[in-house]
Amino acid sequence: MSVRLLLADDHPVVRAGLKAVLSAEPDFEIVAEAPTAERAVELAAAGGIDVVLMDLQFGPHGMHGAEATAAITARPGAPRVLVLTTYDTDADILAAVEAGAAGYLLKDAPPQELAAAVRTAASGRSALAPAVAHRLMDRMRAPAAALSRRELEVLELVRDGLSNLEISKRLFLSQATVKSHLVHVYAKLGVDSRTAAVAAATEQGLVRRRRP
Repeated sequence: MSVRLLLADDHPVVRAGLKAVLSAEPDFEIVAEAPTAERAVELAAAGGIDVVLMDLQFGPHGMHGAEATAAITARPGAPRVLVLTTYDTDADILAAVEAGAAGYLLKDAPPQELAAAVRTAASGRSALAPAVAHRLMDRMRAPAAALSRRELEVLELVRDGLSNLEISKRLFLSQATVKSHLVHVYAKLGVDSRTAAVAAATEQGLVRRRRP
């Protein structure tokens, strides 16, 4: 029995490359492609799909891949979602895992590793790239020093130049709560300013660099 796949990525060249690699596997069938996360959610809801290969970034204005993953996995009998991305920051990994992703793989993975991850996800097990698994294990070994998902969200918005007031409105938090999160972030990173916190978090691979 073949594994039916949906390829969700906003770059046609990437989808074509994935299709070429995965179509070579005798037990895989590419049944649909989605150029947007919104379209991926629609196609997944229509049924007939076992595994969704989901990118995380779909342009500046579209739904994020983690949001689409959460929307897909929330439905009964949903297909498994395997995130396939270029990003390996803690913020991206945690967002995907908490959204219900069955696996997380980087786009530079060799074809055989990608095929194995698809089969693993289809079988109901977790498929994590070694580097991703290592980052999660590090967080588990030192939970007190690791930034929480909410702290990472606040830090990403600081990186984007938002004020505490703007962050409080975006995340539906009080300004006091935002300040509290930042105090914890500073303590965990060993810094004393917003700029230093962003620099340290970027260097450590906790958040992405701000786009120019």
